[in-house]
Amino acid sequence: MKIIFLTLIMTLFGFGNTKAQSVKKFKEPLNTAVFTTKFVIEENKPITYVTHDSDDGAWQFFSDDEFEDFESIAKIVGLGEIIQMDKSILELADMPKGYYAYRESVNSIWVIQKQEK
Repeated sequence: MKIIFLTLIMTLFGFGNTKAQSVKKFKEPLNTAVFTTKFVIEENKPITYVTHDSDDGAWQFFSDDEFEDFESIAKIVGLGEIIQMDKSILELADMPKGYYAYRESVNSIWVIQKQEK
């Protein structure tokens, strides 16, 4: 009897039910051009750093790879392609312009901070 009651309470409050939890969505269309790198697109490296630029609202998605010349490794893809590669990006959909997010690995939580001017 206790198990049935506990299950009923959990169901009512959405515990353990991912459909009960709301999924964030980007306000930008899925075909919005975003910046990333060859490391993310061609080498399937995990996205660990995301920026939402304050000046033009552009989104940028990076891995941990270091580089000196962004133009030599830059790729432009659709936002939907990035989301398909890593659904956890949806957690950042409401990140305001002028902020960035980072994480240690794909299993880590995103840390969001305001960009320095």
